[in-house]
Amino acid sequence: MRILNSRSTRALTAAITVGLIATGCASDRDKDENKSGAKDTFVFGAPGDPASLDPALASDGETFRVTRQAFEALLEHEPGGSKLVGGLAEKWSSNPEGTVWTFNLRKGVKFHDGETFDAKAVCANYDYWFNWKGTYQSSAVSYYWQTIMGGFKANEDKETPKANYKSCTVKDDATAVIEVFEPSANLPGGFSLNALAIHSPKAIQEYAKQQVTEAGDAITYPKYSQEAGTVAGTGPYKITKWNKGNKEVALERFDDYWGEKAKVKNLVFRTIDTEEGRRQALQAGDIDGYDLVAPADIKTLESAGFQVPTRDVFNLLYLGMTQEANPALKKPEVRQAIAHAVDRENIVKTQLPEGGKVATQFMPDTVAGYSDKVKQYAFDTAKAKSLLAGAGASGLSVDFCYPTEVTRPYMPAPQDIFELVKADLEKAGIKVNPKPKKWNPDYVDAVEKGGCALHMLGWTGDFNDGYNFIGTWFAGYDKQWGFKDDKVFNAVKAGSLQGDPTKRTDLYKAANEAIMEYLPGLPLTSSPPAIAFGKNVVPPKVSPLTQENFAEVSFK
Repeated sequence: MRILNSRSTRALTAAITVGLIATGCASDRDKDENKSGAKDTFVFGAPGDPASLDPALASDGETFRVTRQAFEALLEHEPGGSKLVGGLAEKWSSNPEGTVWTFNLRKGVKFHDGETFDAKAVCANYDYWFNWKGTYQSSAVSYYWQTIMGGFKANEDKETPKANYKSCTVKDDATAVIEVFEPSANLPGGFSLNALAIHSPKAIQEYAKQQVTEAGDAITYPKYSQEAGTVAGTGPYKITKWNKGNKEVALERFDDYWGEKAKVKNLVFRTIDTEEGRRQALQAGDIDGYDLVAPADIKTLESAGFQVPTRDVFNLLYLGMTQEANPALKKPEVRQAIAHAVDRENIVKTQLPEGGKVATQFMPDTVAGYSDKVKQYAFDTAKAKSLLAGAGASGLSVDFCYPTEVTRPYMPAPQDIFELVKADLEKAGIKVNPKPKKWNPDYVDAVEKGGCALHMLGWTGDFNDGYNFIGTWFAGYDKQWGFKDDKVFNAVKAGSLQGDPTKRTDLYKAANEAIMEYLPGLPLTSSPPAIAFGKNVVPPKVSPLTQENFAEVSFK
Protein backbone atom coordinates (compact mmCIF):
# COMPACT_ATOMS: atom_id res chain seq x y z
CA MET A 1 0.00 0.00 0.00
CA ARG A 2 1.44 2.47 -0.03
CA ILE A 3 3.46 5.37 0.14
CA LEU A 4 0.75 5.59 2.62
CA ASN A 5 0.80 1.78 3.47
CA SER A 6 0.39 0.24 2.05
CA ARG A 7 0.25 0.49 1.93
CA SER A 8 0.53 4.56 -0.94
CA THR A 9 0.09 8.07 -0.74
CA ARG A 10 -0.21 9.34 -4.20
CA ALA A 11 -3.98 9.49 -4.46
CA LEU A 12 -3.91 11.66 -1.36
CA THR A 13 -1.62 14.17 -3.07
CA ALA A 14 -4.76 15.52 -4.68
CA ALA A 15 -7.04 17.87 -2.81
CA ILE A 16 -10.46 16.26 -2.64
CA THR A 17 -12.67 19.19 -3.45
CA VAL A 18 -15.96 17.39 -3.88
CA GLY A 19 -18.18 19.03 -1.29
CA LEU A 20 -20.57 16.18 -0.87
CA ILE A 21 -22.03 15.18 2.44
CA ALA A 22 -23.75 11.83 2.70
CA THR A 23 -26.12 11.72 5.62
CA GLY A 24 -27.45 9.43 8.30
CA CYS A 25 -24.76 6.90 9.21
CA ALA A 26 -26.37 4.33 11.47
CA SER A 27 -23.69 4.24 14.12
CA ASP A 28 -25.28 5.65 17.27
CA ARG A 29 -24.31 3.47 20.21
CA ASP A 30 -27.91 3.30 21.36
CA LYS A 31 -28.89 1.72 18.05
CA ASP A 32 -26.23 -0.98 17.76
CA GLU A 33 -28.18 -3.85 19.31
CA ASN A 34 -30.77 -6.01 17.59
CA LYS A 35 -34.05 -7.09 19.12
CA SER A 36 -32.41 -10.05 20.84
CA GLY A 37 -30.05 -7.69 22.68
CA ALA A 38 -26.97 -8.86 20.77
CA LYS A 39 -24.65 -6.19 19.39
CA ASP A 40 -24.96 -5.98 15.62
CA THR A 41 -22.72 -2.95 14.90
CA PHE A 42 -18.93 -2.97 15.07
CA VAL A 43 -17.35 0.51 15.12
CA PHE A 44 -13.68 0.85 14.26
CA GLY A 45 -11.64 3.97 14.95
CA ALA A 46 -9.58 4.79 11.87
CA PRO A 47 -6.61 7.21 11.95
CA GLY A 48 -7.68 9.04 8.79
CA ASP A 49 -10.44 9.55 6.25
CA PRO A 50 -10.70 7.49 3.07
CA ALA A 51 -10.03 9.38 -0.15
CA SER A 52 -12.53 7.53 -2.32
CA LEU A 53 -15.09 4.74 -2.28
CA ASP A 54 -13.65 3.51 -5.58
CA PRO A 55 -10.36 1.79 -4.69
CA ALA A 56 -9.12 2.11 -8.29
CA LEU A 57 -8.74 5.85 -7.69
CA ALA A 58 -6.79 5.44 -4.44
CA SER A 59 -3.39 4.46 -3.12
CA ASP A 60 -3.78 5.09 0.62
CA GLY A 61 -4.30 2.62 3.41
CA GLU A 62 -7.32 4.32 4.95
CA THR A 63 -9.27 4.06 1.70
CA PHE A 64 -8.32 0.41 1.30
CA ARG A 65 -9.20 -0.38 4.92
CA VAL A 66 -12.80 0.50 4.00
CA THR A 67 -13.01 -0.70 0.40
CA ARG A 68 -11.35 -4.04 1.14
CA GLN A 69 -14.49 -5.02 3.04
CA ALA A 70 -16.66 -4.41 -0.05
CA PHE A 71 -14.42 -5.22 -3.02
CA GLU A 72 -12.39 -8.31 -3.86
CA ALA A 73 -9.51 -8.84 -6.27
CA LEU A 74 -8.67 -11.89 -8.37
CA LEU A 75 -6.11 -12.92 -5.78
CA GLU A 76 -5.93 -12.23 -2.06
CA HIS A 77 -3.54 -12.93 0.83
CA GLU A 78 -4.00 -15.67 3.37
CA PRO A 79 -5.62 -14.37 6.58
CA GLY A 80 -2.90 -13.01 8.83
CA GLY A 81 -0.09 -13.54 6.30
CA SER A 82 1.47 -12.44 3.02
CA LYS A 83 1.10 -15.66 1.00
CA LEU A 84 -1.02 -15.29 -2.13
CA VAL A 85 -4.23 -17.32 -2.23
CA GLY A 86 -7.25 -17.41 -4.47
CA GLY A 87 -9.72 -14.54 -4.31
CA LEU A 88 -12.33 -14.20 -7.03
CA ALA A 89 -10.11 -16.62 -8.93
CA GLU A 90 -9.98 -20.05 -7.34
CA LYS A 91 -6.84 -20.95 -9.28
CA TRP A 92 -4.35 -19.12 -11.47
CA SER A 93 -1.35 -19.96 -13.63
CA SER A 94 1.01 -18.34 -16.10
CA ASN A 95 3.10 -19.30 -19.07
CA PRO A 96 6.84 -19.82 -18.40
CA GLU A 97 7.63 -16.27 -19.49
CA GLY A 98 5.14 -14.72 -17.05
CA THR A 99 3.31 -12.81 -19.79
CA VAL A 100 0.05 -14.79 -20.01
CA TRP A 101 -1.99 -15.19 -16.82
CA THR A 102 -4.98 -17.53 -16.72
CA PHE A 103 -7.59 -17.21 -13.97
CA ASN A 104 -10.12 -19.92 -13.17
CA LEU A 105 -12.93 -17.98 -11.57
CA ARG A 106 -15.32 -18.75 -8.77
CA LYS A 107 -18.87 -19.56 -9.80
CA GLY A 108 -22.04 -18.36 -8.14
CA VAL A 109 -20.63 -14.96 -7.18
CA LYS A 110 -22.92 -11.92 -7.20
CA PHE A 111 -22.16 -8.21 -7.12
CA HIS A 112 -23.92 -5.97 -4.61
CA ASP A 113 -26.18 -4.66 -7.38
CA GLY A 114 -27.31 -8.18 -8.34
CA GLU A 115 -25.09 -8.52 -11.41
CA THR A 116 -23.29 -11.84 -11.99
CA PHE A 117 -19.53 -12.09 -11.65
CA ASP A 118 -17.85 -13.85 -14.58
CA ALA A 119 -14.95 -13.53 -17.01
CA LYS A 120 -16.71 -10.73 -18.89
CA ALA A 121 -16.81 -8.72 -15.68
CA VAL A 122 -13.06 -9.21 -15.16
CA CYS A 123 -12.23 -8.00 -18.65
CA ALA A 124 -14.71 -5.12 -18.39
CA ASN A 125 -12.74 -3.81 -15.40
CA TYR A 126 -9.25 -4.20 -16.86
CA ASP A 127 -10.26 -2.75 -20.21
CA TYR A 128 -12.03 0.15 -18.49
CA TRP A 129 -8.88 1.09 -16.58
CA PHE A 130 -6.70 0.63 -19.66
CA ASN A 131 -8.88 3.08 -21.62
CA TRP A 132 -8.84 5.85 -19.03
CA LYS A 133 -8.28 9.33 -20.46
CA GLY A 134 -7.68 12.85 -19.23
CA THR A 135 -7.09 13.38 -15.51
CA TYR A 136 -7.64 9.65 -14.88
CA GLN A 137 -4.13 9.27 -16.30
CA SER A 138 -2.64 11.39 -13.52
CA SER A 139 -0.42 9.33 -11.24
CA ALA A 140 -2.29 10.91 -8.32
CA VAL A 141 -5.46 9.21 -9.55
CA SER A 142 -4.30 5.95 -11.17
CA TYR A 143 -1.13 5.27 -9.21
CA TYR A 144 -1.61 1.54 -8.81
CA TRP A 145 -2.73 0.87 -12.37
CA GLN A 146 0.39 2.60 -13.60
CA THR A 147 2.58 0.83 -11.07
CA ILE A 148 1.31 -2.64 -12.03
CA MET A 149 0.28 -2.30 -15.69
CA GLY A 150 2.11 0.79 -16.93
CA GLY A 151 0.25 3.34 -18.99
CA PHE A 152 -2.89 3.42 -21.07
CA LYS A 153 -4.17 2.63 -24.53
CA ALA A 154 -3.44 6.22 -25.51
CA ASN A 155 -1.01 7.98 -23.17
CA GLU A 156 -1.59 11.73 -23.04
CA ASP A 157 1.57 12.70 -21.12
CA LYS A 158 5.13 11.83 -22.10
CA GLU A 159 5.94 11.09 -18.45
CA THR A 160 3.27 8.36 -18.27
CA PRO A 161 4.93 4.94 -18.43
CA LYS A 162 4.55 2.73 -21.48
CA ALA A 163 1.61 0.35 -21.18
CA ASN A 164 2.52 -3.22 -20.24
CA TYR A 165 -1.10 -4.38 -20.28
CA LYS A 166 -1.86 -6.09 -23.60
CA SER A 167 -5.33 -7.61 -23.34
CA CYS A 168 -7.96 -9.46 -21.35
CA THR A 169 -9.70 -12.33 -23.09
CA VAL A 170 -12.83 -14.26 -22.11
CA LYS A 171 -12.01 -17.92 -22.66
CA ASP A 172 -15.35 -18.98 -21.18
CA ASP A 173 -17.63 -17.68 -18.41
CA ALA A 174 -15.33 -19.00 -15.71
CA THR A 175 -11.93 -18.34 -17.34
CA ALA A 176 -10.26 -15.00 -17.99
CA VAL A 177 -6.82 -14.59 -19.57
CA ILE A 178 -4.80 -11.42 -18.98
CA GLU A 179 -1.73 -10.81 -21.14
CA VAL A 180 1.13 -8.36 -20.66
CA PHE A 181 3.94 -7.46 -23.03
CA GLU A 182 6.82 -8.09 -20.62
CA PRO A 183 7.24 -10.16 -17.45
CA SER A 184 7.08 -8.11 -14.26
CA ALA A 185 8.02 -8.59 -10.63
CA ASN A 186 4.70 -6.91 -9.84
CA LEU A 187 2.86 -10.01 -11.05
CA PRO A 188 1.12 -12.02 -9.77
CA GLY A 189 1.20 -9.86 -6.61
CA GLY A 190 -0.43 -6.95 -8.39
CA PHE A 191 -3.54 -9.02 -9.06
CA SER A 192 -4.14 -9.00 -5.29
CA LEU A 193 -4.31 -5.21 -4.94
CA ASN A 194 -7.60 -3.76 -3.81
CA ALA A 195 -6.99 -0.97 -6.33
CA LEU A 196 -7.49 -3.67 -8.97
CA ALA A 197 -10.51 -5.23 -7.29
CA ILE A 198 -13.42 -6.15 -9.56
CA HIS A 199 -16.49 -3.90 -9.85
CA SER A 200 -19.89 -4.65 -11.30
CA PRO A 201 -19.92 -3.95 -15.06
CA LYS A 202 -23.24 -2.16 -14.54
CA ALA A 203 -21.60 0.13 -11.99
CA ILE A 204 -18.66 0.75 -14.33
CA GLN A 205 -21.08 2.04 -16.94
CA GLU A 206 -22.22 4.64 -14.42
CA TYR A 207 -18.63 5.47 -13.46
CA ALA A 208 -17.83 6.19 -17.11
CA LYS A 209 -20.44 8.95 -17.20
CA GLN A 210 -18.46 10.99 -14.67
CA GLN A 211 -15.00 12.49 -14.88
CA VAL A 212 -12.10 13.34 -12.65
CA THR A 213 -11.27 17.00 -13.18
CA GLU A 214 -8.43 19.25 -12.13
CA ALA A 215 -7.80 22.93 -11.64
CA GLY A 216 -4.17 23.70 -10.97
CA ASP A 217 -2.95 21.19 -8.41
CA ALA A 218 -6.45 20.42 -7.10
CA ILE A 219 -8.19 17.29 -8.31
CA THR A 220 -11.94 16.84 -7.99
CA TYR A 221 -12.98 13.22 -7.78
CA PRO A 222 -16.22 12.04 -9.42
CA LYS A 223 -19.42 12.16 -7.41
CA TYR A 224 -19.92 8.39 -7.42
CA SER A 225 -16.64 7.91 -5.56
CA GLN A 226 -17.55 10.38 -2.84
CA GLU A 227 -20.98 9.08 -1.81
CA ALA A 228 -22.47 5.62 -1.44
CA GLY A 229 -25.04 4.26 -3.84
CA THR A 230 -23.21 3.53 -7.09
CA VAL A 231 -20.10 1.51 -6.25
CA ALA A 232 -20.69 -2.25 -6.26
CA GLY A 233 -18.24 -5.02 -5.47
CA THR A 234 -18.53 -8.64 -4.38
CA GLY A 235 -17.28 -8.41 -0.78
CA PRO A 236 -18.93 -9.55 2.46
CA TYR A 237 -20.06 -5.98 3.17
CA LYS A 238 -21.64 -3.35 0.93
CA ILE A 239 -21.07 0.38 1.45
CA THR A 240 -24.29 2.14 2.39
CA LYS A 241 -23.41 5.66 3.59
CA TRP A 242 -20.53 8.09 3.88
CA ASN A 243 -21.24 10.85 6.37
CA LYS A 244 -18.36 13.24 5.83
CA GLY A 245 -19.63 15.62 8.47
CA ASN A 246 -19.45 12.90 11.11
CA LYS A 247 -16.35 11.38 9.50
CA GLU A 248 -18.02 7.95 9.24
CA VAL A 249 -18.44 5.32 6.56
CA ALA A 250 -21.18 2.73 7.15
CA LEU A 251 -21.35 -0.74 5.61
CA GLU A 252 -23.96 -3.47 5.87
CA ARG A 253 -23.60 -7.22 5.60
CA PHE A 254 -24.14 -8.52 2.06
CA ASP A 255 -26.37 -11.53 2.60
CA ASP A 256 -25.79 -12.91 -0.91
CA TYR A 257 -22.03 -13.11 -0.37
CA TRP A 258 -20.50 -16.20 -1.99
CA GLY A 259 -18.33 -17.13 1.01
CA GLU A 260 -18.75 -17.15 4.76
CA LYS A 261 -21.14 -14.37 5.73
CA ALA A 262 -20.02 -11.48 7.92
CA LYS A 263 -20.65 -12.27 11.58
CA VAL A 264 -21.75 -8.73 12.49
CA LYS A 265 -24.50 -7.01 10.49
CA ASN A 266 -23.23 -3.43 10.52
CA LEU A 267 -19.68 -2.14 10.20
CA VAL A 268 -18.74 1.51 10.74
CA PHE A 269 -15.38 3.20 10.22
CA ARG A 270 -15.13 6.40 12.27
CA THR A 271 -12.16 8.71 11.78
CA ILE A 272 -10.46 9.79 15.01
CA ASP A 273 -7.17 11.35 13.98
CA THR A 274 -5.32 11.31 17.32
CA GLU A 275 -3.95 8.31 19.20
CA GLU A 276 -5.27 9.66 22.48
CA GLY A 277 -8.73 10.21 21.02
CA ARG A 278 -8.92 6.65 19.70
CA ARG A 279 -7.73 5.17 22.98
CA GLN A 280 -10.23 7.19 25.01
CA ALA A 281 -13.05 6.23 22.65
CA LEU A 282 -12.24 2.54 23.11
CA GLN A 283 -12.00 2.86 26.87
CA ALA A 284 -15.34 4.69 26.94
CA GLY A 285 -17.03 2.03 24.81
CA ASP A 286 -17.71 4.44 21.94
CA ILE A 287 -15.78 2.26 19.50
CA ASP A 288 -14.95 -1.44 19.43
CA GLY A 289 -11.43 -1.27 18.05
CA TYR A 290 -8.82 1.04 16.58
CA ASP A 291 -5.53 0.97 14.75
CA LEU A 292 -2.05 2.38 15.36
CA VAL A 293 -1.97 2.05 19.13
CA ALA A 294 0.66 4.27 20.73
CA PRO A 295 3.48 2.06 22.06
CA ALA A 296 3.10 3.62 25.51
CA ASP A 297 -0.59 2.62 25.60
CA ILE A 298 -0.17 -1.09 24.86
CA LYS A 299 0.49 -2.28 28.42
CA THR A 300 -2.13 0.07 29.86
CA LEU A 301 -4.81 -1.31 27.57
CA GLU A 302 -3.79 -4.93 28.06
CA SER A 303 -3.79 -4.60 31.85
CA ALA A 304 -7.35 -3.25 31.63
CA GLY A 305 -8.46 -6.33 29.67
CA PHE A 306 -8.39 -4.95 26.15
CA GLN A 307 -6.87 -7.03 23.35
CA VAL A 308 -3.83 -5.51 21.61
CA PRO A 309 -2.34 -7.87 19.02
CA THR A 310 0.79 -6.70 17.21
CA ARG A 311 1.35 -7.27 13.51
CA ASP A 312 4.55 -8.67 12.05
CA VAL A 313 7.00 -6.11 10.64
CA PHE A 314 6.33 -5.33 6.98
CA ASN A 315 6.93 -1.60 6.66
CA LEU A 316 9.57 1.10 6.48
CA LEU A 317 9.91 4.71 7.69
CA TYR A 318 12.51 6.84 5.95
CA LEU A 319 13.97 10.33 6.00
CA GLY A 320 13.58 11.58 2.44
CA MET A 321 16.02 14.06 0.89
CA THR A 322 14.81 16.08 -2.11
CA GLN A 323 17.91 17.25 -3.94
CA GLU A 324 16.12 19.72 -6.19
CA ALA A 325 14.63 21.46 -3.14
CA ASN A 326 18.06 22.21 -1.63
CA PRO A 327 21.20 22.18 -3.83
CA ALA A 328 23.40 21.19 -0.89
CA LEU A 329 21.72 17.78 -0.87
CA LYS A 330 23.23 17.05 -4.29
CA LYS A 331 26.57 16.55 -2.52
CA PRO A 332 27.03 12.93 -1.34
CA GLU A 333 28.97 14.16 1.71
CA VAL A 334 25.99 16.23 2.87
CA ARG A 335 23.60 13.30 2.56
CA GLN A 336 26.10 11.10 4.38
CA ALA A 337 26.45 13.70 7.12
CA ILE A 338 22.70 13.74 7.66
CA ALA A 339 22.70 9.94 7.81
CA HIS A 340 25.46 9.85 10.45
CA ALA A 341 23.76 12.62 12.46
CA VAL A 342 20.55 10.69 13.15
CA ASP A 343 20.36 8.35 16.14
CA ARG A 344 17.97 5.77 14.73
CA GLU A 345 18.39 3.42 17.68
CA ASN A 346 16.99 6.14 19.93
CA ILE A 347 13.89 6.37 17.73
CA VAL A 348 13.38 2.62 18.08
CA LYS A 349 13.85 2.68 21.85
CA THR A 350 11.65 5.68 22.56
CA GLN A 351 8.97 5.68 19.85
CA LEU A 352 8.31 2.14 18.64
CA PRO A 353 6.63 -0.89 20.22
CA GLU A 354 8.59 -3.98 21.11
CA GLY A 355 9.92 -5.57 17.93
CA GLY A 356 10.78 -2.28 16.23
CA LYS A 357 14.06 -2.25 14.31
CA VAL A 358 16.62 0.16 12.88
CA ALA A 359 16.33 0.07 9.07
CA THR A 360 19.55 -0.34 7.11
CA GLN A 361 17.99 -0.23 3.62
CA PHE A 362 14.76 0.57 1.84
CA MET A 363 12.95 -2.66 2.69
CA PRO A 364 12.40 -4.58 5.93
CA ASP A 365 14.36 -7.76 6.62
CA THR A 366 11.18 -9.81 6.14
CA VAL A 367 11.28 -9.22 2.36
CA ALA A 368 13.30 -11.38 -0.04
CA GLY A 369 16.12 -9.27 -1.43
CA TYR A 370 17.23 -7.76 1.86
CA SER A 371 21.03 -7.53 1.84
CA ASP A 372 23.46 -7.81 4.75
CA LYS A 373 26.18 -6.14 2.67
CA VAL A 374 24.77 -2.62 2.29
CA LYS A 375 26.90 0.36 3.29
CA GLN A 376 26.25 1.33 6.90
CA TYR A 377 25.88 4.83 8.33
CA ALA A 378 26.38 4.56 12.08
CA PHE A 379 25.31 7.34 14.43
CA ASP A 380 28.35 9.62 14.75
CA THR A 381 27.80 13.35 15.35
CA ALA A 382 31.51 14.18 15.03
CA LYS A 383 31.74 12.46 11.66
CA ALA A 384 28.62 14.30 10.50
CA LYS A 385 30.23 17.64 11.38
CA SER A 386 33.44 16.65 9.62
CA LEU A 387 31.60 15.63 6.44
CA LEU A 388 29.68 18.91 6.38
CA ALA A 389 32.87 20.90 6.81
CA GLY A 390 34.58 18.95 4.04
CA ALA A 391 31.66 19.65 1.73
CA GLY A 392 31.71 23.36 2.52
CA ALA A 393 28.29 23.01 4.11
CA SER A 394 28.95 23.95 7.73
CA GLY A 395 25.96 25.93 8.94
CA LEU A 396 23.67 24.19 6.47
CA SER A 397 20.05 25.38 6.67
CA VAL A 398 17.35 23.01 5.52
CA ASP A 399 13.53 22.93 5.45
CA PHE A 400 12.14 19.85 7.17
CA CYS A 401 8.49 18.94 6.53
CA TYR A 402 6.57 16.69 8.89
CA PRO A 403 2.89 15.65 8.92
CA THR A 404 0.19 16.62 11.39
CA GLU A 405 -3.24 15.09 12.14
CA VAL A 406 -2.13 11.58 11.26
CA THR A 407 -0.44 8.44 12.49
CA ARG A 408 0.80 5.71 10.18
CA PRO A 409 1.75 2.06 10.76
CA TYR A 410 5.40 2.94 10.15
CA MET A 411 5.20 6.34 11.91
CA PRO A 412 3.21 6.08 15.17
CA ALA A 413 4.06 9.59 16.46
CA PRO A 414 5.16 11.87 13.60
CA GLN A 415 5.86 15.02 15.62
CA ASP A 416 7.76 13.15 18.33
CA ILE A 417 9.94 11.42 15.75
CA PHE A 418 10.46 14.73 13.94
CA GLU A 419 11.64 16.38 17.17
CA LEU A 420 14.17 13.61 17.78
CA VAL A 421 15.59 13.85 14.25
CA LYS A 422 15.59 17.65 14.39
CA ALA A 423 17.55 17.63 17.65
CA ASP A 424 20.10 15.20 16.20
CA LEU A 425 20.60 17.33 13.10
CA GLU A 426 21.01 20.48 15.17
CA LYS A 427 23.69 18.80 17.29
CA ALA A 428 25.60 18.28 14.04
CA GLY A 429 25.35 21.99 13.26
CA ILE A 430 22.44 21.87 10.79
CA LYS A 431 19.81 24.61 11.08
CA VAL A 432 16.40 22.97 10.75
CA ASN A 433 13.40 24.98 9.57
CA PRO A 434 10.28 23.08 10.69
CA LYS A 435 7.47 22.89 8.14
CA PRO A 436 4.44 21.18 9.71
CA LYS A 437 1.71 20.36 7.19
CA LYS A 438 -1.68 18.69 7.47
CA TRP A 439 -1.37 15.14 6.16
CA ASN A 440 -4.22 15.21 3.67
CA PRO A 441 -3.71 16.80 1.25
CA ASP A 442 -1.01 19.36 2.09
CA TYR A 443 1.83 17.19 3.34
CA VAL A 444 1.67 14.38 0.83
CA ASP A 445 1.11 16.87 -1.98
CA ALA A 446 4.21 18.86 -1.00
CA VAL A 447 6.38 15.76 -0.68
CA GLU A 448 5.29 14.17 -3.94
CA LYS A 449 5.83 17.41 -5.84
CA GLY A 450 9.38 17.77 -4.48
CA GLY A 451 8.59 20.70 -2.21
CA CYS A 452 10.25 19.41 0.97
CA ALA A 453 14.03 19.23 1.23
CA LEU A 454 13.74 16.83 4.17
CA HIS A 455 10.62 14.84 4.99
CA MET A 456 9.45 11.68 6.73
CA LEU A 457 7.41 9.13 4.86
CA GLY A 458 7.11 5.38 4.59
CA TRP A 459 5.52 2.33 3.08
CA THR A 460 3.68 -0.80 4.11
CA GLY A 461 4.15 -3.56 1.57
CA ASP A 462 1.28 -4.50 -0.75
CA PHE A 463 2.71 -7.96 -1.37
CA ASN A 464 5.91 -9.83 -0.64
CA ASP A 465 8.27 -8.82 -3.42
CA GLY A 466 11.26 -6.51 -3.06
CA TYR A 467 10.27 -4.42 -6.07
CA ASN A 468 7.11 -3.37 -4.23
CA PHE A 469 9.47 -1.46 -1.93
CA ILE A 470 12.52 -0.26 -3.87
CA GLY A 471 10.69 -0.11 -7.20
CA THR A 472 8.18 2.28 -5.65
CA TRP A 473 10.86 4.95 -5.31
CA PHE A 474 13.95 4.14 -7.31
CA ALA A 475 13.03 2.60 -10.68
CA GLY A 476 13.34 6.03 -12.29
CA TYR A 477 13.24 9.76 -11.68
CA ASP A 478 10.80 10.84 -8.95
CA LYS A 479 10.21 14.43 -7.82
CA GLN A 480 10.15 13.28 -4.21
CA TRP A 481 13.87 12.49 -4.47
CA GLY A 482 14.89 14.83 -7.27
CA PHE A 483 17.89 12.88 -8.58
CA LYS A 484 18.86 10.92 -11.65
CA ASP A 485 21.34 8.08 -11.41
CA ASP A 486 21.26 5.33 -14.01
CA LYS A 487 23.31 2.97 -11.85
CA VAL A 488 20.59 3.00 -9.20
CA PHE A 489 17.67 3.00 -11.64
CA ASN A 490 19.07 0.15 -13.75
CA ALA A 491 19.93 -1.96 -10.70
CA VAL A 492 16.34 -1.67 -9.44
CA LYS A 493 14.77 -2.36 -12.83
CA ALA A 494 16.97 -5.41 -13.42
CA GLY A 495 15.23 -7.30 -10.65
CA SER A 496 11.78 -6.43 -11.95
CA LEU A 497 12.50 -8.07 -15.31
CA GLN A 498 13.94 -11.31 -13.91
CA GLY A 499 11.48 -14.19 -13.93
CA ASP A 500 13.52 -16.63 -11.83
CA PRO A 501 12.75 -15.96 -8.12
CA THR A 502 16.25 -16.88 -6.89
CA LYS A 503 18.01 -14.70 -9.45
CA ARG A 504 15.52 -11.92 -8.80
CA THR A 505 16.31 -11.98 -5.08
CA ASP A 506 20.04 -11.69 -5.81
CA LEU A 507 19.37 -8.72 -8.09
CA TYR A 508 17.32 -7.03 -5.39
CA LYS A 509 20.23 -7.46 -2.98
CA ALA A 510 22.55 -5.81 -5.50
CA ALA A 511 20.01 -3.03 -5.98
CA ASN A 512 19.82 -2.39 -2.24
CA GLU A 513 23.60 -2.15 -2.13
CA ALA A 514 23.62 0.35 -5.02
CA ILE A 515 20.89 2.44 -3.39
CA MET A 516 22.64 2.67 -0.05
CA GLU A 517 25.96 3.49 -1.70
CA TYR A 518 24.28 6.43 -3.46
CA LEU A 519 22.16 7.27 -0.38
CA PRO A 520 19.12 9.14 -1.80
CA GLY A 521 17.63 9.24 1.69
CA LEU A 522 18.01 7.54 5.04
CA PRO A 523 15.98 4.45 6.02
CA LEU A 524 15.02 5.02 9.64
CA THR A 525 13.01 2.18 11.18
CA SER A 526 10.60 -0.68 10.69
CA SER A 527 7.75 -1.00 13.16
CA PRO A 528 5.28 -3.74 14.17
CA PRO A 529 2.04 -1.71 14.39
CA ALA A 530 -0.41 -2.66 17.10
CA ILE A 531 -4.20 -2.76 16.76
CA ALA A 532 -6.64 -2.77 19.71
CA PHE A 533 -10.02 -4.38 20.29
CA GLY A 534 -12.65 -4.23 23.00
CA LYS A 535 -12.88 -6.78 25.80
CA ASN A 536 -16.03 -8.30 24.29
CA VAL A 537 -14.69 -8.58 20.71
CA VAL A 538 -13.54 -11.70 18.87
CA PRO A 539 -11.03 -9.95 16.58
CA PRO A 540 -10.02 -10.84 13.03
CA LYS A 541 -6.63 -12.28 12.24
CA VAL A 542 -4.26 -9.34 12.12
CA SER A 543 -2.30 -8.86 8.91
CA PRO A 544 1.30 -7.69 8.41
CA LEU A 545 -0.08 -5.98 5.29
CA THR A 546 -2.74 -4.23 7.44
CA GLN A 547 -5.36 -6.10 5.41
CA GLU A 548 -7.71 -7.16 8.20
CA ASN A 549 -10.98 -8.75 7.10
CA PHE A 550 -13.66 -7.37 9.42
CA ALA A 551 -16.17 -9.98 8.30
CA GLU A 552 -14.32 -12.26 10.76
CA VAL A 553 -15.22 -10.02 13.72
CA SER A 554 -17.85 -11.07 16.24
CA PHE A 555 -18.83 -10.26 19.81
CA LYS A 556 -18.45 -12.60 22.75
